[in-house]
Amino acid sequence: MPSKSCQVLLIVGGLNWGLVGLGMLMSRDLNVVHMVLGSWATIEAIVYLLVGVAAVMKLIGCNCKKCMAACANCSTCQAGSSDSKMGSM
Repeated sequence: MPSKSCQVLLIVGGLNWGLVGLGMLMSRDLNVVHMVLGSWATIEAIVYLLVGVAAVMKLIGCNCKKCMAACANCSTCQAGSSDSKMGSM
């Protein structure tokens, strides 16, 4: 899964969970994914699963050739350092 896709899924998931928490404090249901896809429970589950996969990929890093080449050319972190996976968050 390309890095941009992971970033989009993490943003969607993070915003959704933030709204879920805010909704709980306000005694309201602000789960946007459920509001949009509630009638399609299987698709809703797939979205949640993809967000989870994106989070795991962000934690452990992606070792595909494209991501490794991008990391080698990145000036933000040094490829191979112990904190390079978390440095771009």
